[in-house]
Amino acid sequence: MPTTIRLDAETERRLAMLAARTGRSKTALLREIVRRGIEDSEDYWLAADVLARVRAGQEKTHSAAAVRRVLPLTD
Repeated sequence: MPTTIRLDAETERRLAMLAARTGRSKTALLREIVRRGIEDSEDYWLAADVLARVRAGQEKTHSAAAVRRVLPLTD
């Protein structure tokens, strides 16, 4: 799915330089940058949502001691 973004001049310059130095296309670099950025954003935002639910008392939690009693964990 085509998506268009506008880059400021400095970011465009840096992207062009990275493409030239690595022999990759700007498109390939942008795909990788977006993929990694989405992964990082998912980690952050989904964890933040869980934390908000925990703080609001809407998410069940278990102590480490309770988990150790139920699961055969070793140190």
